[in-house]
Amino acid sequence: MTLRVPTLILLLPCLLAACGASDPQLMSFPGSRSPSEFLVAPAKPLETPPDPTALPPPAPGIANRADPTPVEDAMVALGGRPDAGVAGDSAFLTHVSRYGRDPEIRATLAAEDLAFRQSNPGRVLERVFNVNRYFDIYADLSLDQQAERDRLTAAGVPTSTAPPAALQPD
Repeated sequence: MTLRVPTLILLLPCLLAACGASDPQLMSFPGSRSPSEFLVAPAKPLETPPDPTALPPPAPGIANRADPTPVEDAMVALGGRPDAGVAGDSAFLTHVSRYGRDPEIRATLAAEDLAFRQSNPGRVLERVFNVNRYFDIYADLSLDQQAERDRLTAAGVPTSTAPPAALQPD
């Protein structure tokens, strides 16, 4: 009877570890159920149309005029025409790729990131207790905002400002 309790206590972490995923999930913060701030897009302001009778009747599946359109808004901000679409506006594509571009960048980065995470799965206890190591693993690969802004400015690329070095997180 006395041997069962310590055995159960020792087996419990093993049973819990068996429920974990085999893929390194670096951004799975334990207990975090809040929405991502990058997925929340504010709606456009409501406006009264000049002629309410000219509005089309409501229909399912048709976009609302107040729905956010981040891709189109970004195109307008960069000088493009949203009605042509990203692929159809050659002047826009020429402008945004004037410093070069790699059409396979997403696939390349995804493959490199997966290989990097698989080669750095974490220590045994970090995997057992599902400790998030995202910031530790990528610390050497983080972009130094100040140095990158200085590099781009020296190359003649117009840049926005970066936060002062004193305000940046460690």
